[in-house]
Order: sequence, then structure tokens, then C-alpha cells
Amino acid sequence: MPGLTQPPQAITGPAVAAGPVIAVRGVTKTFGETTALHDVSLTVARGEIVVLLGLSGSGKSTLLRHLDGLDRPDTGTVTVLGATVSRLRGRPLRALRGQVGFVFQQFELVGSLTVLENVLTGALFRVRGPRLGLWGYRRDLQLAALGHLDRVGLLTHAYQRADTLSGGQQQRVGIARALMQNPRILLADEPVASLDPESSAQVMALIREIAIDSGLTVVCSLHQVDLALSWGDRIVGLRHGEVVLDTATQGLSKQNVMEIYGRVTTSTAELGAIETELGTAPDEDGEPDEQGELDLQTFSSARDNRR
Repeated sequence: MPGLTQPPQAITGPAVAAGPVIAVRGVTKTFGETTALHDVSLTVARGEIVVLLGLSGSGKSTLLRHLDGLDRPDTGTVTVLGATVSRLRGRPLRALRGQVGFVFQQFELVGSLTVLENVLTGALFRVRGPRLGLWGYRRDLQLAALGHLDRVGLLTHAYQRADTLSGGQQQRVGIARALMQNPRILLADEPVASLDPESSAQVMALIREIAIDSGLTVVCSLHQVDLALSWGDRIVGLRHGEVVLDTATQGLSKQNVMEIYGRVTTSTAELGAIETELGTAPDEDGEPDEQGELDLQTFSSARDNRR
């Protein structure tokens, strides 16, 4: 399928280890009659911050689930931190997941528990025996959890019920919970889809700051082009389960991205869906901005040129 593919530019930060920490090679996954991923291949180096960009149903979440062993490919291989994920079972799989943190779209907190208890669940794989509230966790784990809450700006809310927090605060709890694993890789599935613009900006800035400070490799799914360009080091664009774009964000414009999606679009309805979900939000008067109109024309031109 046509697209723009070029090796990502070198990024600043921790030294990149020899060989990728994530390697996906020829992965196809179907659910009944639906093909979620088709012949997907990509690699991610240590310290990279990669955005999986695409519409709903493009395969972003399915790809993330393969990286954590929650889904297994029909064909192809997924290698994470040197291990072939589909071959792992039991303790080896749990050990791998202990090194891969996951930030969910819907937070997945236990509302009746305190913020601190929710963060501590990120260390469950290191705890043995019954867990009766905070008393079931060692003192060093409780101190570590408090440290992560301080890192995300929620230390003063540690003993507050999780369901009393705002959406942005709950997602920060989710980030702190993932950090409790001391992960080498952080996966995030549409982490700001449920948040307002201000909270979204704060959460994404926090994830990037923590990743750079800690040398984390991050793979995050998003559907907003502007956010992907301003936040990630590299964009991997998915469309109908296939990779149509893989490039560094430096020097890449929104129009470039939209043009690529225009090349792989086959109908006016699809153009409209792309413009709505990937593209431009209405301005304060409820009208599309000038860039939005230009993008739609670009889509049509790209599609017509391909025919």
C-alpha cells in the first residue's frame, strides 16, 4: 500500500541499545471476518517515543495488545525486550508484563479504593500473600507509590477515594500505577481520549517528561494529528490494519500526514471520516478553519492522482 516510509531520525536522550526493544514482523490478526492487522512490521529503539496514529478501528489498540501479550498474532512474530511474546506463558509472560507498563483510555481504577491503593496495584506482581488494604504492601512499596504520586502532582490526594478525582487526575493515577512496575517500556492506549483539551495537554506533557527523565520507550496510540506531531518523536500511521506512514515527526506537517491518508482513501465518506477524526476541530464559531478546508481538498487531489 502506498505511503511514506523512511527511517526515523536519531533522537536525543539515553543511548540507544544495539537492536530494537520492540520488533513486529509480518503480523496479521483477524477476529472472525474482520482483519484487525495485516502484515504489520515495525521496530522501536530504546528511548523512542512513538505514536500509533489512526482512526478508530484502524488497529492501534490491537497492535498495542500484541506488545503486551494480551493478543497473539495469527501469523508473524512480536519480539519485546528480546523475548518472542507469543511463545511466553505463565511466569515468563508475567515477568515480561512486569517490565511493560500500560496506561488505559478509561483509567481502569477501583473507585472505592484510595489513590495510594490504586497506585500500589501496579506492584502486585511483586507481592505475595493476602493484601488487606495498605497493610498488605511493604513499607518500601508504599514509599515508592507516594514518590510516584508526588511525581505526577497528586501526593496530597494519596488517601482520597479515586472516584472523587477529575478525569485528568484519574489518568495521572493511572500513570503513577504504571510507573510502580519500574517499566522499561510504557504503552498508552488513547490516554487522553476522555479528557478535555487542557487536561489532555497536561497528561501528555507529563508522560513525555517522565519518559525522557527515565529513559523509557513509549508507544502511544492517538487519533489527533496535531497532538501526535507536537508530542511524539515518530509517527506510525495505521489505516484498515496496515501501516501507511512511518516517519520522524521533525519537519513533518499536518498537511503531509493528511495527504498520505488521502492517498489510501477510496471514498468521499472515508475522506469525511478522516477529516473529522484525524483532522480539524471546528473553531469557536462552529466553522471549519481554513486549514481544514485545505486538507479536504488535499485528500481529494491525492485520491484523484492515484486513480
